Amino acid sequence: MRANQVTAAALALLLTTALAGCSDDSGSAATAYDVTAANRADVRDGGTLRWAVDAVPATLNVFQPEATDDSGLLARALLPSLFRLDGHARPDADPDYLVEAESTPAGQTPQTVTYRLNPKAVWSDGTPISAADFTAQWHALSGADPAYHSDHPAGYAAITAVAQGADAHEVKVTFKQAYAPWRSLFSPLYPAAATSTPAAFNQPLADSFRTSAGPFTIREYDRTGGKATLARNPRWWGDAPKAEAIDFLATPAANRLDALDQGKLDVAALTTSVDRAAPGGVVAAAPPDAAAMVEASVHALKRAESLPGLTLHRAAAPAFTQLTLNATRGPLTDLAVRRAVARAVDRQRIATAALSPLGLSAVPLGNHLLMTDQEGYQDNSGAVGGEAAGKMLDEAGWKAGAAARTKDGKDLSLALLIPDGSATARRTADALTANLAEAGITVHSQPVAVGSFVKDHLATGDYDLALFSWPATGYPAGDERALYAKPQPGPDGLPVIGRNYARTGTEEIDHLFDRAAAELDPAAQHRLLQQADARIWQLAHSVPLFQRPDLVAVRNNVAGAGAYGFTSPRFQDLGFRKGA
Repeated sequence: MRANQVTAAALALLLTTALAGCSDDSGSAATAYDVTAANRADVRDGGTLRWAVDAVPATLNVFQPEATDDSGLLARALLPSLFRLDGHARPDADPDYLVEAESTPAGQTPQTVTYRLNPKAVWSDGTPISAADFTAQWHALSGADPAYHSDHPAGYAAITAVAQGADAHEVKVTFKQAYAPWRSLFSPLYPAAATSTPAAFNQPLADSFRTSAGPFTIREYDRTGGKATLARNPRWWGDAPKAEAIDFLATPAANRLDALDQGKLDVAALTTSVDRAAPGGVVAAAPPDAAAMVEASVHALKRAESLPGLTLHRAAAPAFTQLTLNATRGPLTDLAVRRAVARAVDRQRIATAALSPLGLSAVPLGNHLLMTDQEGYQDNSGAVGGEAAGKMLDEAGWKAGAAARTKDGKDLSLALLIPDGSATARRTADALTANLAEAGITVHSQPVAVGSFVKDHLATGDYDLALFSWPATGYPAGDERALYAKPQPGPDGLPVIGRNYARTGTEEIDHLFDRAAAELDPAAQHRLLQQADARIWQLAHSVPLFQRPDLVAVRNNVAGAGAYGFTSPRFQDLGFRKGA
């Protein structure tokens, strides 16, 4: 699932995996990725790799609202991604698909990107990848035709033309206005037949989808039985896949530790299994006792670390846990109060409280747009102001009382929405409550089931503070604008918030995002992103707390798998090590 497609389902997934942080040898920074590396010569040919997924996806079209992370995982093995992110979220052209790709330089208009396709690149039916595939996908995702059911990811609307270049292997894409994150587009790329009409685009892309252009193709797709098998693509032109096949097996988080212990899986993400573990070894829906939740989570982590024949890999995930402040409710309508809340949050103390019980490195996050392991990261939290939170509240008329601050006879009391069943969310909420109490702000945690967290609370504004996670991206100028865009009046005159659940924004922030998205000079773009982040801090829209991790168990004889962070699997290299 692409980071710029944050649907309610996607956010719900982040709520169920709220565990955060990770460790490295220095203890001072997050690990970008942690994968069992091996030379291809040391990986044997053959064998079937067994990989746990939450469910066999209902669709492999990652641009449909029903898409999940598992949709994106399988799409990586089946479809072209023109650019791949490295461990620091920097895009690199994938030579299996691109000989080169070049944009006209900054200042030259109109911006035109020329893609030189690998002439060997073909769909599994033998059709060459061509400008027709680019054109159909542009039309489907541009937003010009509402019959296409998509969230219309950023960038496609900026395109004005797609055409074949000098020959069948060259594609030229021309933009209406400069678009800096152009490398995010057409990844994954779908065959024209799957995107050329609304009817084709909107259908569930699953068991009937057989046209791939990756190292693997679909051999079996059984949603009911919970198994999708990908086999080697006989038309694949790149490095030959080492594994004969990959079985993606629907395995609930509650069952994964047992399945690994019983030798039924080779690769399994365990973030949810650890974070939502309950006494008795099952994933909790709504545990009654917070202390027992934390204890069960620690026990599950120790078990994951000690499973025989397996290694628990850890890396910083491309997602972060943050505190959103509802600017349209109660005391938080006052900017001075929001700034005081943001100033009172001790991010280091909270990261330590949330992560240390799990033995993870407590690295606080100080940027809304860039993660600590991304190029250009800097902590801009100082922009919220240097005054103590108590002084800010004094100036706003909230006077210290015996238990809480008061104004006009009302206590400064806020409800904190947290995802129920998450041990880390409980620890984080406890630390936040203690933090804010020191400033005279009373906080009451309100655990809410994942299924209603978004639709009944975030979307309706029924909350004061909310603790949840957002995806991070290698293309924040385009992908993250919607999280902070100023709500605009809809046809009925009411503000349309989109994904800005804080319900506050400014034209200046929107303009900075727009300028950054149009800035082709990377250094200048980073300066604009830092300005936007500083303004988001000053608006006290939300408080980034810490980056979440990937926790992935991998059998010791498996190469090429682990916790990928911003990177992604190179499926042709996955396999079983010789002699292991």
